[in-house]
Amino acid sequence: MKYCSDCGEKVVLKVPEDDRLPRYVCPSCGVIHYLNPKVVVGCIPVWGDRILMCRRNIEPRKGCWTLPAGYLENGETVAEGAFRETLEETGSTVVDLVPYLMVDIIQVNQIYLMFRSRLTAKDFHPTSESSEVKLYREENIPWGEIAFEVIEKTLRYYLKDLSLGRFAFRTDTIASPHKKSCEPLTE
Repeated sequence: MKYCSDCGEKVVLKVPEDDRLPRYVCPSCGVIHYLNPKVVVGCIPVWGDRILMCRRNIEPRKGCWTLPAGYLENGETVAEGAFRETLEETGSTVVDLVPYLMVDIIQVNQIYLMFRSRLTAKDFHPTSESSEVKLYREENIPWGEIAFEVIEKTLRYYLKDLSLGRFAFRTDTIASPHKKSCEPLTE
């Protein structure tokens, strides 16, 4: 951050009085600019025994498979954000959104909140954000091509809970996300 969004003056990085962390502070108007984690919301859209996944058509990890998820927007609830992201990335509508997994990703300052959900119809299709959208049974999930560690964790937790026949809200932490190369596996 270089300039104050309130008055336009240059900001300085310093620890404000009664604080413990460096913040961008405007010496002109005194506003403290807090930088907080981004919230990512998404869904595990299910149709029968299959999970809807999308191949990313955008960076990062373009060409890799993921669950529909993205940044929460101001003015929407976390469920509304997860619903919107699913629609934007798969063209499909989900219902029965139930909070399922929250993951703190410390290194990149993100909090993921994933919902279990159900597709209302098999009406999915590629979008500008997804080059391919497909239903996968557990045995066909492209594990070697998963875009992000948090998505792999989400799928593994979900499939474990599905096999046990019970779902509980979970929390987890990824302290240092692994760099993944997502070269599609050749057959």
